[in-house]
Amino acid sequence: MKLNRWFGIIASAVLLLSVIYPLNGFAKEKRTLQDESIYDLLVDRFNNGDYKNDIDVDPKTPSMFSGGDFAGIIDKLEYISEMGFTMISIGSVFSSETYDGHTVLDYGKIEPHFGTEEDLAKMIETFHGENIGVMADFPLNGVSEQHVWIKEDHLPTSQANGKTVEWDQTDANVRAMVKEAILDFVMAYDWNGIRLTDLGDFDTDYLDEVIGAIKDEKPHLYVLTTEETSAQFDSMPNVEKGKALQQTYVEFDPDSSGLSLFSDKVETDLIQFDDLTSQRFTDQMVEKRMFPPARWKLALTALFTLPGVPVTTYETELAVSGKEAPAIHPIVNFKADTELYDFITDLNYLRNESEALRNGDFEMMHNENGFTVFKRSSDEETWIIALNNTSKVANLPISKEVLGDHKRLRGVLSGDSIPKTKDENYNVVLERESGDIFIVEEDRGFNTPYLIASILVYVLFLGFLYVVWRKGRQKAKENA
Repeated sequence: MKLNRWFGIIASAVLLLSVIYPLNGFAKEKRTLQDESIYDLLVDRFNNGDYKNDIDVDPKTPSMFSGGDFAGIIDKLEYISEMGFTMISIGSVFSSETYDGHTVLDYGKIEPHFGTEEDLAKMIETFHGENIGVMADFPLNGVSEQHVWIKEDHLPTSQANGKTVEWDQTDANVRAMVKEAILDFVMAYDWNGIRLTDLGDFDTDYLDEVIGAIKDEKPHLYVLTTEETSAQFDSMPNVEKGKALQQTYVEFDPDSSGLSLFSDKVETDLIQFDDLTSQRFTDQMVEKRMFPPARWKLALTALFTLPGVPVTTYETELAVSGKEAPAIHPIVNFKADTELYDFITDLNYLRNESEALRNGDFEMMHNENGFTVFKRSSDEETWIIALNNTSKVANLPISKEVLGDHKRLRGVLSGDSIPKTKDENYNVVLERESGDIFIVEEDRGFNTPYLIASILVYVLFLGFLYVVWRKGRQKAKENA
């Protein structure tokens, strides 16, 4: 991590912890689903850490295996942990015809390009050491025509798209073997979650039966899916909310009325701008001839502060583009610009430290043509999130009846301070295509220059300690 980025994070910490008040300690409490922030990646496209398993790989051909593996994910633990994600989703890891792991050949074997069973277990254990959960996909359909159950057990199927097949969900043997394979996979590794994909024609009763069997074995395991269904999954993507987010932030001066959907306050909805099977949101911005970094900063601020569980597709931090696979699955460029990486780091830090931003009450205060202001609050803290996705300066006066008297809004992203004015309002003013997250605090009349100087001294001291610690840790690794 660059020093200036670390100083920025510490400055936010000092601002939150020293200037405002202590927030709830995230790591001290047992997390629930609504506390999670998910980073969604593909093993093959993330990082190559073990060249011994590079059999018939070709990174220059997008449709081929590129060499990414479990060892490579371990090598980039710091890259993920510094962004503040609490869980990674690594896609399907079964033996497969394709790099994304979804054209499954055998539910009982791990894809050899990714590593061994021991490598997978080591990766999970390593991430648990950093308090990061791990989740994998289990594709129920869309398997290879060469799947071992077809070749050896002759289980019935139907053609899917000419390249893959669907299981005959009415067949008793199919239902029993799929359920058993899921339970075997769940029990074989120390997963924090499993995501059932390609549900196909499996009916709700069967899905509920499988979910119940998983919960009997591992009650605290998250059971998710990538589709909207009436089955009793712990969570699934809210498609309408996703569309509302895309419509609101793909360009400026939009119809942002769809954000009213978030007033249902469902904290466990998975919310995301794109996924591993869809057109990248950056591509939609480019089609509108928009500037992706500005678009993404507003979009990400909304993603991490609105009610729901944020899911971020890998390389969003690099604003990658693409319409369909394999273009939407590039190999990660770890040397690219870090502007959005740093921004996600700051947002995740705030969300992880604030109970109100994860689980607090939600109130939409203003939402018109892209200028959106909403409140997240709990008994301990109140936040005002203001997003001006318009082509001109926007202003919203908030009365003291809403926030209270003798208050001040302090912008965590900008550092701006908004006191109550003579007209008894707190005037939130934002330049075009900009946003901020304001903490509501008591107006104690601090000497601002002195306060800033004190913070800087504290930041520099902590930065010095961090550099010493990092050098010591690196030296220990080199001597190991």
